[in-house]
Amino acid sequence: MSDVPSARRPAGELEAEVLAALWSARQPMTPQDVQTALGGDLARTTIATILARLHDKGTVERTRAGRAYAYTPTVQDTAGLAARRMHTELGREADRSTVLARFVSDLSAEDEQLLRELLGDGAPGSAGAP
Repeated sequence: MSDVPSARRPAGELEAEVLAALWSARQPMTPQDVQTALGGDLARTTIATILARLHDKGTVERTRAGRAYAYTPTVQDTAGLAARRMHTELGREADRSTVLARFVSDLSAEDEQLLRELLGDGAPGSAGAP
């Protein structure tokens, strides 16, 4: 067994890099386009696998581009990605009310106030206040 540390990336890092390339392109990209945008260090098959996984998660959509697919993100930034993950987790539970109640109970005071303002139930000056 080798004492050389593994060169494996942390989970999700490659997906984040691929999404960043798609976001910066602002147009559909094939796996080869993404490979070029990332500097060519990763195999095209690795990128194609990552794009297929992102498609399965609903994070990208794809259209035929010759013999390959061209991919477009369905979320526009990291905030949208985080919101999608939160929504996915909420959808996994039958008792949504309890999940939301526990989520809100763990918010900081600042985050709770921000959520109230976003929902139009906050202090004067909030989006929903008269």
